[in-house]
Amino acid sequence: MRHTLIFDIETVGEDFDTLDETSQDVLTRWIKKKSESDERYPGALADMKNGMGFSPLTGQIVAIGIYDGEREKGAVYFQSSPQKEEKSFEENGYRFTVMNEKEMLQKFWDIAEKYDTFVTFNGRQFDVPFLMVRSAVHGIRPSKNLLANRYLNAQPGNARHIDLFDQLTFYGALRRKGGLHLWCRAFGIASPKAQGVDGDDVKALFENGKSANIARYNARDLRATYELYMKYNQFLQF
Repeated sequence: MRHTLIFDIETVGEDFDTLDETSQDVLTRWIKKKSESDERYPGALADMKNGMGFSPLTGQIVAIGIYDGEREKGAVYFQSSPQKEEKSFEENGYRFTVMNEKEMLQKFWDIAEKYDTFVTFNGRQFDVPFLMVRSAVHGIRPSKNLLANRYLNAQPGNARHIDLFDQLTFYGALRRKGGLHLWCRAFGIASPKAQGVDGDDVKALFENGKSANIARYNARDLRATYELYMKYNQFLQF
């Protein structure tokens, strides 16, 4: 029997204005080249600043969630906001534990070592590269190679990574691919965004001392991904 681990991360970017001058120049150089006019530059700059959390070079992980598909038990490890010291808690069958980024990463890879099947939504393009780079930054070696061959029939037996974004779009063949919310909507699954929080809100929540809300959103992401995986497993996996 394969043991399945669903996982998801939340990230925030650094404050652009605190970066050294060289880093700021590197990050804005392409904006200056692509902006067709001076009027468009402020908007492009704002988008770049808001997107700092999409790169492990300018962002950090503030929550890592895991969900055991067989046992139907989950946990979320999250950073307490600098503005407010938050505490660990339990809620709706999940254990929410406060940790710093290095502790979260070490805990994730320790747990991952015990599993052979992993499930994400868009994990190959975002979650796993981010996890691996941030782990290396902290001097942590990943216990599994979750970026091995993306085609399921060619993956190593001890680290089978099912990225639902790949599978449900048939490796990009589907023209309109959609995000997790639209896939949940199509299959009648409660969207993690249903309570008015999405990935774009994470930075503001973190800065305003509401990291627990980020952790709860992450738990909803995990549950939605698990239920979507069950649909895929029943009707589309061959």
